[in-house]
Amino acid sequence: MPSITMYTTAVCPYCMRAEQLLSRKGVTIDHKIRIDLDPARREEMMSRTGRRTVPQIYIGDLHVGGYDDLAALDRAGQLDPLLAR
Repeated sequence: MPSITMYTTAVCPYCMRAEQLLSRKGVTIDHKIRIDLDPARREEMMSRTGRRTVPQIYIGDLHVGGYDDLAALDRAGQLDPLLAR
């Protein structure tokens, strides 16, 4: 199973939803990066993803986007194969 990385903040409802969706899939987030605690990590996230909002989720080296993107992958039946790599 690939490593899961999520850029997040302390009080982000979409981050919580993403974590719940992954949990239902039997997956835990290996690296939670709190951008609200470290401005340099926010800059890192924006540089890596080109986005400013959280969550930003990586499955292995693949940037899947935010919660809406993750949920869309799940509805399309494409999330499970990514998690099984």
